[in-house]
Amino acid sequence: MRDQSSDPLKILLINPNLMKPPVTPIGLDYIASSLELAGFEVDLIDLCFASSWKGALDSYFTKHDPLAVGVTVRNTDDCLYLSQDFIIPRIKVIIDYLKGRTPRPLVLGGVGFSLMPERILAYFGVELGIWGDGEWALPALLTKMAKGEDFSGIPGLIYRRDGEYQRNPPALSNFLDLPLPQRDIVDNTRYFGEGGMGSVETKRGCEQKCIYCADPLAKGRRYRLRPPHIVVGEKEVLLEKGIDYLHICDSEFNLPYDHAIGVCEEIISRGLGEKISWYAYLSPVPFSEELARLMSKAGCKGIDFGADHGDDRILKNLGRPFTSADLRETAKLCHRFGFTFMYDLLLGGPGEDKESLTKTISFTKEIEPTRVGISAGVRIYSGTRLAEIALQDGVHAGNANLKGVVKPDFFAPIFYVSQSLGDELIPFITSLVGGDERFFFGGGEEADANYNYNDNSILMEAIKRGYRGAFWDILRRLAEEG
Repeated sequence: MRDQSSDPLKILLINPNLMKPPVTPIGLDYIASSLELAGFEVDLIDLCFASSWKGALDSYFTKHDPLAVGVTVRNTDDCLYLSQDFIIPRIKVIIDYLKGRTPRPLVLGGVGFSLMPERILAYFGVELGIWGDGEWALPALLTKMAKGEDFSGIPGLIYRRDGEYQRNPPALSNFLDLPLPQRDIVDNTRYFGEGGMGSVETKRGCEQKCIYCADPLAKGRRYRLRPPHIVVGEKEVLLEKGIDYLHICDSEFNLPYDHAIGVCEEIISRGLGEKISWYAYLSPVPFSEELARLMSKAGCKGIDFGADHGDDRILKNLGRPFTSADLRETAKLCHRFGFTFMYDLLLGGPGEDKESLTKTISFTKEIEPTRVGISAGVRIYSGTRLAEIALQDGVHAGNANLKGVVKPDFFAPIFYVSQSLGDELIPFITSLVGGDERFFFGGGEEADANYNYNDNSILMEAIKRGYRGAFWDILRRLAEEG
């Protein structure tokens, strides 16, 4: 019979994300490195690859009794108005089963969790969570837990006391000067083989003021930079594992501008520009000839710009700090340097009407990005300016601007769809696109060939056949190859 005392230095991490094609849970790799440096032994159960998630949990807890269990919540939903796939209830099934398998403390974390941590903790019936960076907070929590000491003062910790959740302010340093992660707890090679790319991040946090964006809620409202030599060293670690296609996970790689320049220069100085291919999300500004040249030389093969719109009035409404003229200049530079590039549009937000939609689709066709991604309807997250707008108008069934699960906690997917368009939004966009294959527009029978990456069978089959790179670029190549 197993000893009822826990293994004092063993920690179990669990990835409950079952979405396919699989996306590397890089946060668990980073967390594992910090835990090992703090003297803990780390185990991982990656349910993404488990033939039976119940079987995987049963097998582990028959043999092991860790000090605590950390569970990452990367996604709350797929953020698409047409599908509105709410993932949290499926994770709750896993959490409930997990609580029946071990009496040890559960600690939640991850980007999705950090969007609405107290609400998720309450829904799951879990006592502990960490908002934001876990590399310092989780080892500190577990060290005190192992010693039987009070841990309520740890920065970033969320815990329940007297029936209420308390959230400690995080300790966010300006510089993410963490040791070089060896990326060896997650099976990065398998993720590359089944997901088509590896991933790294160059920073966390965002200082932009977009009215809808959840990144500042989950990662902080100021930039926290990773040193370029660490970022590129991590790319070398992955390259040694045979992973030569990478995606930079930053919301906007070129903010701040000088840091992006530094990362590119470090890649070039190490001679990696011809050995790795990488993709990134960028803001349309600042994007200069200097940055385009360095990114090309450093091996960048594709850029996804958060353009959002082509109408200056709507761009202002969305809180974006650029204009359609800037988008035009960005497109010119990409054509000049031969980049494959995509403009992501966010349609249906405050002030949207048929005139602004017509102007945007026409403008986008004119400046000819390689691909255009369209998200119709804007997901509302609590804590954003868009949520404040919704609350001012009243979050109830009578608010014609709101679709989905219309509740003021914004927990389940709720979307802003301008009442000027209502149910006409989707068919009107479809008529404007007019079958132009450059446009990704998720939903309907052709969703797999289009823009919904969640459970996308066409993508999974292409990756199995050897396609590599960003999902949107794989879909582009498939379409162009006929």
